[in-house]
Amino acid sequence: MTSRKLKIRFRRQVRNSKLQAKSLTTQAGEGFERNFVKRLGRLANVQRFVITWLLLLLLLIGGVIAQTRSLSNFYQTLTPTPGGVYDEGIVGDYTNASPVYATGSVDTSVSRLVFSSLFTYNQENQLVGDLASSWSVDSTGTVYTVYLKPNLKWQDGQPLTSADVLFTYNVIQSPDAQSPLSVNFQGVTIAAPKPSTVTFTLPNPLSAFPNSLTTGIIPKHLLANVPMDEMRSTNFNTLDPVGSGPFKFSAVEVNNPTTSTTEESIELTPSDNYYGGTPKLSEFVIRAFEDQTDLVNSFNRGELTAIAGLTSLPSNLKLTNVQTDTFPLTAAIMAFFKTSSGVLADVNVRQALVEAANQIAIMSSLGYPTIAVREPLLEGQLAWNPAYEQAGYNPTAAEQALTADGWIPGANGTRYKKGQPLSFTLSASNSGEYAADARLLQQQWQSVGVDVKLSLQDATDLQNTVSYHNYDALLYGISIGVDPDVFVYWDSSQADPRSPTRLNLSEWSNSTADDALEEGRTRSEPALRVIKYEPFLQAFQQDAPALGLYQPRFLYITNGKVFGLNEHTINSGTDRYENVQNWEIREIRVTK
Repeated sequence: MTSRKLKIRFRRQVRNSKLQAKSLTTQAGEGFERNFVKRLGRLANVQRFVITWLLLLLLLIGGVIAQTRSLSNFYQTLTPTPGGVYDEGIVGDYTNASPVYATGSVDTSVSRLVFSSLFTYNQENQLVGDLASSWSVDSTGTVYTVYLKPNLKWQDGQPLTSADVLFTYNVIQSPDAQSPLSVNFQGVTIAAPKPSTVTFTLPNPLSAFPNSLTTGIIPKHLLANVPMDEMRSTNFNTLDPVGSGPFKFSAVEVNNPTTSTTEESIELTPSDNYYGGTPKLSEFVIRAFEDQTDLVNSFNRGELTAIAGLTSLPSNLKLTNVQTDTFPLTAAIMAFFKTSSGVLADVNVRQALVEAANQIAIMSSLGYPTIAVREPLLEGQLAWNPAYEQAGYNPTAAEQALTADGWIPGANGTRYKKGQPLSFTLSASNSGEYAADARLLQQQWQSVGVDVKLSLQDATDLQNTVSYHNYDALLYGISIGVDPDVFVYWDSSQADPRSPTRLNLSEWSNSTADDALEEGRTRSEPALRVIKYEPFLQAFQQDAPALGLYQPRFLYITNGKVFGLNEHTINSGTDRYENVQNWEIREIRVTK
C-alpha cells in the first residue's frame, strides 16, 4: 500500500515538473520575442549611442596620452649617457702614430688619443700635469725635476715608470732615430734617478722648457730591442701602437684602396688603464679622407660625428643639426717681409706696407670673431705691451712715406725709384682664408702704388717655398703658444741656412732684439722677463719685419651636440681632446 502511494506521488511530481518546464519555455519565448525581436527596430539608435561613447572614450584616452607627453617635459629631462661610436673625419693620411714622429693632422690626432705626455694644457690653457704630478726647477734654472703620478700603467697592463720617459727622450735625441723633435732637446741631459722621478739638465736656463714636455711617452718594454735606425719604420708606429692615453689602438682599415677615393679608418677603443678613468664613448674612429669633397659628402650622408681641421664652414652642408665650435689658437697669421733683399729690405717700404694694410677689413672678411695681432706677442700674453703695437691703417700716411722715400707714381699707377718698380711677390696657401687674405692685401697695397703679384700654392709646394725661403713676402701662420719665448722666429741666428729650423721667416737681423730675446727666455721671474723683452718689442715696431693680422682658429664641426666638448683657447688642433674621456653623444630621458 505504501509502495503504491509513493509511485502515485512520484508520477504527480514528474507531471508537475513537465508542466512547469513547458510554462517556463513558453514564458522565455514570449520574453525573447517581446524584449529582443520586437526591439530590433531600435538597434540603429542603440548602435549610434554605443559608437558615440566609444569615440568619446578614445578621444579621452588620446588626450590623456598627449597631455602626459606634454607634461613629461616638466618632470623629465634629457641627459647625456655613456656609449656610442664617435666618427671624426680629417683630410690627410695615416702614416705614423708614434708621438716621436707624428706630424700630419691625422697622425697627431691618433697619437694624442693613444699616448699620454708628461704635461698637457687644461681648458684655461694652463700647463698642467698629465703623467706628471708636479715639477720643480733648481736655483740655476737649468735642472728641471718631474715627478710622476703613482700607479701609472700602459694599455697592456705593464707599469709605466721614469725608465719609459728616459727611453722616449733618448729616442728623440738619437741622430739615427731621426725624430723631427730632436732640435728641441739638443744638449739636454735626461736621467731617471728613481722610478717616479725624471730630471732634465739644460746647458742654459730656459724658462719655457716645461712647455716642450708635451710629447707623448712611448713604452720601453716594447721598443727597447728595436735599433734606433729602424725606430721610424717599426710596426709599433702604425699597426701595434701601445700608449697610456684614453684610447687604445684596435685596428686600421683601408677602404677603396684602388680608387681615387681611398679612405682610412683608425679604430680606437676605451682604455681601462687610463689614469683619468675609462672614456665614456664606446669607440672613437679617426677617418682619413683624400680631399675635402669626400669628407663633406660623408658628413652629409650622416656617416661622421665630426669634421676637424677645415678653415671655413663648407657651404654645401646638408644636415640640419650642424654645430660649430671655434677654438682660438695661440698662433699668429702674419705677412713676413724678407728684409735681406729686394725692395722689402727698405724699412720705409715695410712701414708703408703696414700702414696701407686694412687689418680690420681683413678680419671682418673672415666670418668669425677673432683677435688682432699687432706685435710679435699675442694680446694678453706675458710681456705683451700695447705701447709697441704696429702702425694703424693710414693709406694717406703710407703714400706720403713712399713719396718721401723716393718712390714716385708712374703712368701705370705703380711707383718707381731710380727706374726700379715697387714690386714684389706675395706667396700664400691656395686654400681657404689664406688665399682670400692674400687677395685683400694685394688690393690694399696696389691702392698705394705697390705692384703685388700673388703666388698661391698647394700645401706641398708652399712647404718647400717656406723651407728654402724662396719668396719676397710670405703670408703664413706661426704657432706661438702660451710662453712669450719667440726666439726661433725673430733671432738672427734662426735666419741662417745652417739653423735646424730656419724659422726667422723675415730673415730679420737686429742686435738689440737678439739680446732681448736671449735675456727674456733665460729669466724665470715674470716681472723681469717683461722688462727684458721690451727692447725686442720696440725694435720690432721700428723695423716692421712683418705685418701682424690675426689669431687663427681651429674649426670643429659636429652633427649634433657633443657633451663635454667646450670651446677654449688651444695651442694646437689636438688640444681639442683635452677632455675627450668625458665626451658623450647619446641622450636618455630621466625623471627630474
